[in-house]
Amino acid sequence: MAEKQTHTFQTEVSQLLDLMIHSLYSNKEIFLRELISNASDAIDKLKFESLANDKMVEGKQDLAVYVSIDKEQKTITITDNGIGMNESEINKNIGTIANSGTKKFLQSMDKKQAQDTNLIGQFGVGFYSAFIVADKVTLISRKAGSKGKKGTKWISAGKGKYSIEKVDCPDFGTSITLHIKDSELEFLEEHRLRGIISKYSDHITVPIMMLKHSEDEKQIEYEAVNKANAFWAQDKSALKQKDYDEFYKSMTFDLEAPLTQLHNKVEGNINYTSLLYIPTKAPFDMWEPKRKGGIKLYAKRVFIMENNEELMPLYLRFIKGVIDTADLSLNVSREILQGNKVVDTIRKASVSRILKELEKMAKNQPEKYATFWQEFGMVMKEGVVEDFANKDKIAKLLRFVTNKSVDSKQTATLECYVKSMQKEQKAIYYITAETYEAAKGSPHLEVFNQKDIEVLLLSDRVDEWMVSNFGEFDGIPLKSVAKGDLEDLDSKEDKKEKEKTAKDFDKVVEKMQKILANQVKEVKISKRLSESPSCLVADENEMGGNMERIMKSLGQDVPDTKPILEINPNHPLVKKLKTKINKDIVNVLFDQAVLSEGGQLKEPAEFIKRMNKLIK
Repeated sequence: MAEKQTHTFQTEVSQLLDLMIHSLYSNKEIFLRELISNASDAIDKLKFESLANDKMVEGKQDLAVYVSIDKEQKTITITDNGIGMNESEINKNIGTIANSGTKKFLQSMDKKQAQDTNLIGQFGVGFYSAFIVADKVTLISRKAGSKGKKGTKWISAGKGKYSIEKVDCPDFGTSITLHIKDSELEFLEEHRLRGIISKYSDHITVPIMMLKHSEDEKQIEYEAVNKANAFWAQDKSALKQKDYDEFYKSMTFDLEAPLTQLHNKVEGNINYTSLLYIPTKAPFDMWEPKRKGGIKLYAKRVFIMENNEELMPLYLRFIKGVIDTADLSLNVSREILQGNKVVDTIRKASVSRILKELEKMAKNQPEKYATFWQEFGMVMKEGVVEDFANKDKIAKLLRFVTNKSVDSKQTATLECYVKSMQKEQKAIYYITAETYEAAKGSPHLEVFNQKDIEVLLLSDRVDEWMVSNFGEFDGIPLKSVAKGDLEDLDSKEDKKEKEKTAKDFDKVVEKMQKILANQVKEVKISKRLSESPSCLVADENEMGGNMERIMKSLGQDVPDTKPILEINPNHPLVKKLKTKINKDIVNVLFDQAVLSEGGQLKEPAEFIKRMNKLIK
């Protein structure tokens, strides 16, 4: 094709360009990071391809990215001698957003080979960021190893159309020229670009070259403006906190600095370096079912893969960072990682290191740990169930609110709970509810408040699942205050008194059971209540009311079980029943018990009618 042809962008691309130009990036300097990442990506592809076909590099050994400025023409040019593209690939990779160069490259390779690439970003969306600062973009590219010296020129103003034509192109690779908008001329300053490269791309292992200032104007020399080495491989003593923060931001695109980092080099039977970060804020998609972790795996500084669940357990999915080992081959696949001894050892050591760091933070920097817990407390609770080997360590990191807490902040530890237990207390008591307020106001707590016994108030959505699998802490079992009997709370004298009271209400209980036969499993005289007239209790081994509601909200099938209704013999409403059984009072007692634990009434209108009758 000798003549220039004009094409229309795919609809989705036009929409993306409009979004990119007007609203996607508030931080405009991101464009340079994206284009350099793509250029580095292209060089890594060429390195990989040239392993099988060394003719592709056409005798060139020095592969690099070049950034140049032309103030007169108001242009910035980013050039690489990487894999390059032919006309068909340019149309597919740039003309349609659904086709990413990196994506297609991966799909074209064998599954095992696909892991043997140092891919930083996906060519496609990142390329369009050029239009944030440019009103026209010119791309010239020639595929490495192609016959002849003809390349392809692509030009677009980002307004729905682009032109494409054949041009002479002696060098393989890709050159992208940005015609900078008048409103963005700050990016034509060399010091500005060098600062951006240092900020975002310092760790990229490909040299990023810019013109070197020389007294001899005729002499053209380039110098590397990035360190071009793996950041994590540098000596810790030579790095400052600012360096760690900037690397974290460049890797995660997080605007906030991390809460802390763990940088370790391990030598022995297995050699590896890990740089792991604990973010300050939880990612917005932390609870998305398909969300994966944020650990990148390298083998001898060559990027292998990221977001692999074998590298970090699910409950630590918020951890970001890099693991680089010399003990994995470059052609390792995701399937090979499963059950791999090297990966298993690194994972085990990394988890242990993270938990120790959190333990140290909780002890020495409680305010900092409080920040961590506020963001990641709920996900850490998953670890009690998921990571049995570290259950005790994780349990010590948990924080709770109790009936003795001054507010709703989760600050109480299980260790403190155990230390403050009463002499005869045999369990760690807890109650689960949909909200903190519902838990704190539950009638099930009345006897515990009366006897000054601490109870954990659990209202996080994950709490039901956690406590149902917790078992015990420090040899002491966890027990729900809304399940089973509470025999161990009473002294011998209390038991005798309550047994006598229960006998006085035998007939009342019997008649109530007949009236409520369809709603409850049993009616009992309560040992829990001191103020409220009634409450619902589940059998020790049955699902509690809160868990049942959670399961139903998730669309799960719930076993058909009936609760136990406990009544307070000292309450005026219950005392009335001893004189005469009133069906309205009986039903009101049941309905109140349902409401007090956060349940919903099947017939709320009937409840109102009964209440109105009793008020008259």
